[in-house]
Amino acid sequence: MAGSDEVINPRVVILKTGTTYPQIKDHFGDFDAWFVRGLSSQLNLTIADVTQAPPPGEPGDWQGIVITGSPAMVSDLAPWSEQAATWLKQAVEAGVPVLGVCYGHQLLAHALGGKVGYHPRGRETGTHSIKLFETAKSDPLFSLFPREFPAQLTHKQSVLELPPGAVLLGESAFEPHQAFRIGENAWGVQFHPEFTDQIMKAYLEVQYPDLAQEGLDASGLMNSVRPAPEASRLLERFSDWILQKQRR
Repeated sequence: MAGSDEVINPRVVILKTGTTYPQIKDHFGDFDAWFVRGLSSQLNLTIADVTQAPPPGEPGDWQGIVITGSPAMVSDLAPWSEQAATWLKQAVEAGVPVLGVCYGHQLLAHALGGKVGYHPRGRETGTHSIKLFETAKSDPLFSLFPREFPAQLTHKQSVLELPPGAVLLGESAFEPHQAFRIGENAWGVQFHPEFTDQIMKAYLEVQYPDLAQEGLDASGLMNSVRPAPEASRLLERFSDWILQKQRR
């Protein structure tokens, strides 16, 4: 029958949890555009700003969910954030593939019973090395990653305690919870796979006046920024995971 072999692209929603600095947005676009660039063109992507409206539909309506970073703080327990957290918990329980990045990573941990708050050592920003644990060797997203790779980072809050049952996948010298998986289909990463090195430099330029006050080497951080292609491949790997599940 005609059309019986038609391929339907998986429906994936990007939960936008905030917006970047105006000067960065003017030059590079906003958070959602960076994820659209990194995710597969075979996905049918929808952007949903959850700071303005509840997450769209039921979690099971989607074949994948991505949660962006944000200038907000998870520990503030803003009503829109708590509403999104409840929805994400339902998504994980329904087995929908989920990838939370930075704020999204923290929000996912919070939603599933972890603890989120300010890192006791302050801010982590710039390009830093992520080290994977043995647990990553059998992980659907991280199994093909090198044991150590550079990634772009900028955050003040962290996952201080992982959710019950979470599998810790990676760390940095500063941050012990850089990546985790809960169940078979949900991941949180503190680092930014959607950032380019140019976006990272733009963040450091905005942060520059504050870094010295915080005792950080702003010039050194700027000079150490480098491309992080391995970290960026996480969005490809997550896309592939969704597409593989769709074909089953």
